[in-house]
Amino acid sequence: MRKPRDFDAELKSLEDKAKTLKDRKVRQLGELVIATGADALDIDTLAGGLLDLADAGNATRKEGWRKRGAGFFRGGSSAPASSAGGDQ
Repeated sequence: MRKPRDFDAELKSLEDKAKTLKDRKVRQLGELVIATGADALDIDTLAGGLLDLADAGNATRKEGWRKRGAGFFRGGSSAPASSAGGDQ
């Protein structure tokens, strides 16, 4: 005879794993803010910039930002790039 599954224990385990992943995501976001130097900005400016990025509908601008971010993680320059589509 098979042992019955403990769904409550499995659900608790999944909830714990989800909480761990969410905590790690928040911690990594904070590390990213510090690594990019964005921690020097006041919170209102940083929030405004993130909201603008999230609302951007221009696919070309988003692709420029994506490429610039990928370059940052590969160890490339974090200097403003004219093709990144920054404040245009």
